[in-house]
Amino acid sequence: MIEYTTTDDNPAHEDALGPDWELICGLEVHVELSTRTKLFCGCRNEFGNEPNTNVCPTCLGLPGSLPVVNETAVEYAMRLGLALGCTVQRGVFARKNYFYPDMPKDFQVSQYDKPTNQDGQLTLPDGVVIGIERAHIEEDTGKSTHIGDTGRIHGATSSLVDYNRAGVPLLEIVARPDVRTAEQAKWYVAELRSIVEALGVSDAKMEEGSMRVDANVSVRPVGSTELRTRCEIKNINSINSLGKAIIHEAKRHIDLYATGEAPVQETRHWDEAANRTRPGRRKEDADDYRYFPEPDLVPLVPTDAVIEQIRAGLPALPSARRASLATAAGVTPNEVALIVERDLDALASDAIAAGAAPDRVLIHAEQSMADGSGALTAEAFAALVRMETDGELSSTQTKDVLAELIASGGSPADIAAAKGYEAMDSSELEGLLDGLIADHPDEWSRFCGDDTGDAKKMAGFFTGQIMKATKGQADGKVVNQLLQARKG
Repeated sequence: MIEYTTTDDNPAHEDALGPDWELICGLEVHVELSTRTKLFCGCRNEFGNEPNTNVCPTCLGLPGSLPVVNETAVEYAMRLGLALGCTVQRGVFARKNYFYPDMPKDFQVSQYDKPTNQDGQLTLPDGVVIGIERAHIEEDTGKSTHIGDTGRIHGATSSLVDYNRAGVPLLEIVARPDVRTAEQAKWYVAELRSIVEALGVSDAKMEEGSMRVDANVSVRPVGSTELRTRCEIKNINSINSLGKAIIHEAKRHIDLYATGEAPVQETRHWDEAANRTRPGRRKEDADDYRYFPEPDLVPLVPTDAVIEQIRAGLPALPSARRASLATAAGVTPNEVALIVERDLDALASDAIAAGAAPDRVLIHAEQSMADGSGALTAEAFAALVRMETDGELSSTQTKDVLAELIASGGSPADIAAAKGYEAMDSSELEGLLDGLIADHPDEWSRFCGDDTGDAKKMAGFFTGQIMKATKGQADGKVVNQLLQARKG
């Protein structure tokens, strides 16, 4: 079975930094909430429209315009906060002041010292717990396009700004610096994305920017408790890029320390083509933004009744679904993560409850249902698995029948009969095996020898020959049993 992992060609395992250094990483994930309109005005919240068409005086910051809070955005923010175990509390909006051309007001309305959601956690499929400091509501900025070879503002000949995204509601989830490997970072973002999708508060499409990740990276000697200078890698738009960016940046820090230098606190950008981070701007601290309370918005004060109503409406989250299926199948939650990710856990659980062998259910769900279960029902799935485990169908025949059940539904017994699939008599298999042994005495001798690896290879040879002779109708398990019996 496939375990929950996101390894790639540039793996970020625990030993990637060597035995002497430890990664310290905190993640900031920005999630665009999928409301119909923006956070403080009635402009459409839609991706892909013509530039600067979803704008109005409010989201352009024109004099005299006043914001009105989007109630659905606040509800979505609280829903996600509760799913992450946060305390939902009185929230206050603030103005975050800085000059940046993609924010027409030259300030961003966010939450600073009084966020709506505070103190939560997220548990990874392998049991590691990542603390969450806050999940605060803010408005998104516009989108800048820099014309030039680098795609960055440095070296650009000109820049274009699209304000359609300015004012779109965001929830920024700020994790504590609990991540110790790049793999954990990737798991964290994947798990958070699955929660967001389960709640229905965002489509979480990283390729469209509705979910973006910033990684704060530093390193320290193993055994140290010191927090050294960090650099923030901005707006990473894929999980695999996140892993590669973290490892590259951590190694860059180690190389600097090795030469007697030290990193400076700054933002950096991941260059996918060059597989490296590049400098952006020197990183400001919170006091450099000159936060002060937004005078045009009152505090958000959710009542206990509203909080409990939202909590009661939360769906089953991926962690609970993994635990439920794992218990039913007698495996670990990590082993069923892919099935839950594909929304096949209810089908698998029902098939197991109907008497199907759990191991075969999980294998078929992983190997044959990448695109979903289609017209397959739990009852038909369970009946098919029972036919396989009872020896009525070979594994190859089972996969063939399963494909038709997914495509069109029906009865597995009827489909098997229509295809002419019948369990082969063992005497027929015995006769085929006699002929193969006579025709391949050297291979049989190697199968019966003391070399375990060679014997395994020859077992595969004889099984393959029988499967070829029977056009896949033989049961591989029965063939193996016959081989082992003959071997003595």
